[in-house]
Amino acid sequence: MAGVTGALGLDADEVRGVLVAAGLAPSLNNAQPWRFRVERDRIEVHADPARRLPATDPDDRELRLACGAALFGIRLALRAHGIRPLVTLLPGPEYPGALAVVRRGGSQALDDRTRALIAAMPARRTNREPFRDAPVPVAHRQALVHAAERERSWLHVVTDRDERALVHRLVAKAHGVQAADPAVRAEMAAWTADGGVRDEWVLRDSHAAERPPGEDHGSAPLTVVLSSFYDGPQAGLQSGQALQRVLLTATALGLAASFLSQPIEVRPVRDELRRALGGGLVPQAVLRVGFGSPVPPAPRRPVEDLLCDTGLSTRP
Repeated sequence: MAGVTGALGLDADEVRGVLVAAGLAPSLNNAQPWRFRVERDRIEVHADPARRLPATDPDDRELRLACGAALFGIRLALRAHGIRPLVTLLPGPEYPGALAVVRRGGSQALDDRTRALIAAMPARRTNREPFRDAPVPVAHRQALVHAAERERSWLHVVTDRDERALVHRLVAKAHGVQAADPAVRAEMAAWTADGGVRDEWVLRDSHAAERPPGEDHGSAPLTVVLSSFYDGPQAGLQSGQALQRVLLTATALGLAASFLSQPIEVRPVRDELRRALGGGLVPQAVLRVGFGSPVPPAPRRPVEDLLCDTGLSTRP
């Protein structure tokens, strides 16, 4: 396989840095299900079919969410080079298999907010440790909501006690469904048994079913639901970009975040969560946000492993 080449006015080393930034995105079971095709005039984002999780994510919803998060990393890394990225989602048969195409749209100076997000990229973690029992300030909550809005998504902050109890009941319900599914259990074991692969996306462990909802990993000062305004593949990619902006905003504010993804993965439970949100929004991710302790980074694939083979044409 050929190495990284220059693109969009950047040399090969600079493009490598862009792809490293993209590869820092979160993903279900830390599968990192993305690949990139680099051409002189563009960078394409593709799904990696070898890293699908068909039992846990049969509709590839979370795969597209992860690829959208990686796409946001490309956008930020290009901004760091003064490039204004132009993004086309689901660009069509001219670009076989591409989920997104990024081109150069001229120059754009960095603002302080974008500079802070860029600095947060290598520091972002999915924090599976207990959070401190400290409330998230209102100003921080507003910043997270605004981050989602900037990516044409909605972040619902769960503040009502009854609503929070409902969300965690749905987490427990979905966990029970998945725990009874041998295929899901086998998939989880395949991706997490090796010490080199960490479960970066969901809060699951062997004791999850034994703990009361909301108490499985310590105090969670804030629960939020990231939603799109419509459903489908494009919505998933859009929401993935919003997800990464929200997570990086949280990191820049000194907050930790983790995922409660079970209610997204089990369709009847996801539908129940959607009804609880009023029916008009489509839930894409459930997050716990608060103040946590430092955790080590998850392992990342080498850049050479992220480059598309010629003829790759898979679009979940």
